[in-house]
Amino acid sequence: MKNIDEIATPRRTKEIIARHGFSFKKSLGQNFLIDQNILHKIVDAADLNEHKGALEIGPGIGALTEKLAQRAGKVTAVEIDQRLIPILTEVLEPYSNIYVHHGDVLKTDLPELFAKNFAGMDKVSVVANLPYYVTTPILMRLLEEKLPLDSIVVMIQKEVAERMAASPGTKDYGTLSIAVQYYSEPELVCIVPHTVFIPQPNVESAVIKLKVREKPPVEVKDEKFFFEVIHASFAQRRKTIANNLKSRFFTKENRDQLEPMLEAAGIEPTRRGETLSIEEYARLSDVLLEAGIRL
Repeated sequence: MKNIDEIATPRRTKEIIARHGFSFKKSLGQNFLIDQNILHKIVDAADLNEHKGALEIGPGIGALTEKLAQRAGKVTAVEIDQRLIPILTEVLEPYSNIYVHHGDVLKTDLPELFAKNFAGMDKVSVVANLPYYVTTPILMRLLEEKLPLDSIVVMIQKEVAERMAASPGTKDYGTLSIAVQYYSEPELVCIVPHTVFIPQPNVESAVIKLKVREKPPVEVKDEKFFFEVIHASFAQRRKTIANNLKSRFFTKENRDQLEPMLEAAGIEPTRRGETLSIEEYARLSDVLLEAGIRL
């Protein structure tokens, strides 16, 4: 097999880009990694082996893809930019365990893709350097579709990674923290400086690992309503949870019913939404639902 281990270097990356006349599209959030050490940290965090599959989103010119192919049994890379397909075909030619799918991951039938491309694999992990402008929609789709995933290891904007891993009572804690932690256990792997990319982004990045839960940490009577209550509670962060919920779920005629409901859930009406744990939101949504409160 030809040695193509060094795609992620400034010299090799620039050479590939120049040879193919490739130009970066800002609208697609294209930033290519040029640091071997960071790549190894990403792949190590995914804990891959020959019995596991790897789904990569936005492979670029294949720097991470080749590392995945060396560790995983099967690799599928989903790339939206048609101009990168010939480059990927060329640089990944030595590997027989990679399938490159041209398409938008948000419009791709993921269950079908998994069934077709990861047959025979014990588990699958998503491993990717995600375009920052679509990080949250992609991650929430992966988690909400309940795919047969072991983990998600992704490079994303540092600020977003910190929000995903945040604890109650901190400034970063919000609806995204709770949604991600409902489906997975987040762990910050490392902080990544902007200097390890071509072109360099304007923000710091981070690698985060989301260990997908077999079942959520709380049981709720209505998952959709549970998330509606959370979104309402953070509508205006400076307001108390009582005031936010009154604005969303109650009328002038029945607002006096809320405080007894909060007390029944063990929550002080003067608290703010950012101080409530996922367990407290589960209790609260169930109490409201039992009382017949809906949108």
